[in-house]
Amino acid sequence: MIVLSKNNPKGIIWIASYPRSGNTWTRAFINALAHIIRDPTFKDVDINRIEEGSAAESKAELYAQLLGKPAHRATDAEIAATRPRVQAGIVRSLGRPVLIKTHNAQAMDYGHPLINMGVSAGGIYVVRNPLDVVISFAHFSGKTLDETIEAMATPGFGVRTTRDYVRTVTGSWTENVGSWTGRPHPAVLVVRYEDLIADPTKHFGAVARHLLMAPTDEQLEKAIGMTGFERLRQKEAEAGFAERPDTTNQFFRAGTAGQWRKTLSDEQVARMVATHKPLMRKFGYLPEGM
Repeated sequence: MIVLSKNNPKGIIWIASYPRSGNTWTRAFINALAHIIRDPTFKDVDINRIEEGSAAESKAELYAQLLGKPAHRATDAEIAATRPRVQAGIVRSLGRPVLIKTHNAQAMDYGHPLINMGVSAGGIYVVRNPLDVVISFAHFSGKTLDETIEAMATPGFGVRTTRDYVRTVTGSWTENVGSWTGRPHPAVLVVRYEDLIADPTKHFGAVARHLLMAPTDEQLEKAIGMTGFERLRQKEAEAGFAERPDTTNQFFRAGTAGQWRKTLSDEQVARMVATHKPLMRKFGYLPEGM
């Protein structure tokens, strides 16, 4: 479970994953459940407000305040050195537990941690079969499957700093997953995307308990139903979704497991396995016979 001081409960609760692995779905569930527990009359989740009560540690303006210049004019090393201070500042200013989404690896960047565990209460890490991730990531980024396979295998892969956000250091799929799961931490719950699909009551229930939420069975089922993938997709169609980039016309695309069997060629599967085999084996993602 996450660790919060009884006398001074505060700290970052990371909702972490490699891109296109269920991070937004998980955050939508947490948001809905928190509303339901506070207000029994709560009827529906607004997908464009699931960040309520959260913070964004990658906003360039937070770094500019400490750097004394726009973040996009800073070097990568300067951003890396500033990041732990930004995260500590968020905790200090809010003085309460705060959810933060991240696709950063839990690794060092120019000698500084991408994830400042010293100001963290814990987190949730969602892992998904990379054979399905590559399909979703390709649609999301507007790249081909082969380009995305290469990106997912690239050490230190990430997104450069812009005027609005500082750089993300995702790493390869193996680097990202390994950094969060290689050394188990009692305050970080690892959950498989496929398990959330197969048995949402059990595994979203585990997420809730890990976050020290204590929903009734009725509250849990209401939150799960309110954030089912088809429901989220319908909401995006009706009202749009602020997190959807211009590279895709649909953020909530499929939400299923096993798409790779009909989409990837044998050669593409073999390339993915050759790169990520140890962790694919660990999480039960190796195709039969490989």
